Amino acid sequence: MRLRSLRAILALIGCAAAAYTVLGRRWQLRWGATDQEVDGALPGDGLIASPHLTATRAITVRTSADRVWPWIAQLGQGRAGFYSYDFLENLVGCEIHSSDRIVPEWQRRQVGDEVKLHPEVALGVAVLEPGRSLVLRGGVPMGRTPPPYDFTWAFVLRAGPDEATRLLVRERYRYTRPWAPLLVESVEVFSFIMTQKMLRGIRDRARRTPAAPDGVAM
Repeated sequence: MRLRSLRAILALIGCAAAAYTVLGRRWQLRWGATDQEVDGALPGDGLIASPHLTATRAITVRTSADRVWPWIAQLGQGRAGFYSYDFLENLVGCEIHSSDRIVPEWQRRQVGDEVKLHPEVALGVAVLEPGRSLVLRGGVPMGRTPPPYDFTWAFVLRAGPDEATRLLVRERYRYTRPWAPLLVESVEVFSFIMTQKMLRGIRDRARRTPAAPDGVAM
């Protein structure tokens, strides 16, 4: 009887895994994005010409892009955080504290700057069009082992319907080690959880922004 129960449990796990592979994976890799947005080019795509994995996620923010951009400009550990689940990020020592206000001194960005994910881990600003796009590039090393992939993380603002703004976030991975997919695919589920919360966090903060704060370039 126990053997039969074990087989049933394993069968359910197998079915769940298959369902995720067929349905869930595709859904979470394009959460909130239209077919046109998924297939269309975004700033930074040229940095990784032939990615092994791409995720494009999006949300509509019912306000203008100049109210959304300041929240993107100040992303990063030691700055405004990532507007996601801080407690999950802090379980691995990220020391993230997401801000609910726009800080003028955090608005200055330029290509080559670091955007920290963790006190000891950062991505570099690879592409920057103030008010429109921010593209980060790099990877997370595994101890002394370099990242087994090349990675870009793009934040793009586009005009949406009814004077709203579409916020798109795209991740692109190019594997450099045979075992990289095992790492990236498992991390990507966690990335989805954090990204959809971040998108909602930016949306909600931008909608509450009454006007450009003093010292903040819009």
